[in-house]
Amino acid sequence: MNRRAIPALLLLLAACGGQSDPAENPPERATPTPTEPVSIIRADIEEAAEIPLEPLDVTIGFPDGGVELDDKAVSALEELMQSRQQRENVPIILGGHSDAGGRDEVNQRVSRQRAEAVAAWLMEHGVAEDRITVIAFGEQNPIQPNALPDGSPNEVGRAANRRVVVRLAVPEGVTVSPETTPEPNAAGEPAN
Repeated sequence: MNRRAIPALLLLLAACGGQSDPAENPPERATPTPTEPVSIIRADIEEAAEIPLEPLDVTIGFPDGGVELDDKAVSALEELMQSRQQRENVPIILGGHSDAGGRDEVNQRVSRQRAEAVAAWLMEHGVAEDRITVIAFGEQNPIQPNALPDGSPNEVGRAANRRVVVRLAVPEGVTVSPETTPEPNAAGEPAN
């Protein structure tokens, strides 16, 4: 053995302090003690906080013209009736619209009649009349062009413009508790 290696080996042995090989004497492990089950729900956190209730806008179309509600319109209104905003009894603003075909006064009248048809349906289904405001916009707020670049009528655009926008106008600062989804029953349907 090299003379220089002996002091290094002695130093190494001294550092070990005579410890044995860890494989021969593994460290003792603490035996787990039985404990009470611990909840993962933190007691220091209250139930879910209130959340802001946002306004809701639903468009009811009258693509074929006229003032009668079609099946698609009724379906949209039925869905609206299930909304949290509707159940919270917020004000409802009905904005009636028309396309640009015809005279202004006729378009104004038709847009009002469309909004009134939606209002009548809502009242027939339990919405208080004093919650509803009807505004007739006529042709002044199109969502699509009424005419094509060549000046001919844009029938697709006109059909889209014949509508009532239903706004469930939630006042600023209104909050609600989060909704919980009912557990399904044995048939897989939500329990009542």
